[in-house]
Amino acid sequence: MRNQIEFVVHGDYALFTDPITKGGGEKLSYQIPTYQALKGIVESIYWKPSISWIIDEVRVLNPIKMESKGKRYPSYTNKDPYKNKDDATLAYHTYLKDVRYQVKAHFVFNENRPDLSYDWNEHKHHNIAKRCVDRGGRRDVFLGVRECPGYVEPCTFDEGEGFYDNYGGSIHFGTMFHGFNYPEDTGRNTLEARLWQPVMENGRIAFIKPGECKTVRELSKMEPEAFSNDSFQSVEELEKEIMD
Repeated sequence: MRNQIEFVVHGDYALFTDPITKGGGEKLSYQIPTYQALKGIVESIYWKPSISWIIDEVRVLNPIKMESKGKRYPSYTNKDPYKNKDDATLAYHTYLKDVRYQVKAHFVFNENRPDLSYDWNEHKHHNIAKRCVDRGGRRDVFLGVRECPGYVEPCTFDEGEGFYDNYGGSIHFGTMFHGFNYPEDTGRNTLEARLWQPVMENGRIAFIKPGECKTVRELSKMEPEAFSNDSFQSVEELEKEIMD
């Protein structure tokens, strides 16, 4: 596709959790990255409200390995958990270890934001996105959670050897979390969760589009985030404020 980007993201650890276990306690990573986690990585590379990123495919380069670590947290049963530091809770988190993925993604214009149609410039956004990939992203990249930093580099999808290239079969991962439907993307005033059943073929997983997920669950009511031109200062106003 003309507006496609390709990159490799890697890190020492990753934790792609089911949102049900996100609130605390024992956390267990999925074996593969979720669509939502990869979309978050792409948006850390380059994001604008006038575009929406679609994750096309991911290629698992390293063998899937997991490692458990003990985490010590303050006990939240006390009114002041930080007063007695010995009163703590021990939890075990299971991470993916030594991960490396190739990712292919493209963007579409956000038709739920017609007020930003003046910014629907495919050539401009594609060139900026490619430069951001070359520089490792605009913002910090995380592999599922903040404690697992990731690093982005440009690549050509399918180049190089992968551990599962000649696996010779399919790996089914059962029902997994695909991603969230936000009001800004759907036009509905609800936060929804999508589920799907991914299959890996020789290390490659082709994602279905968010609208193709058949299992969708409403989580809560949510209003879309409002943006207004009044929220931003013009250059002239900023210069006047500095001079004053």
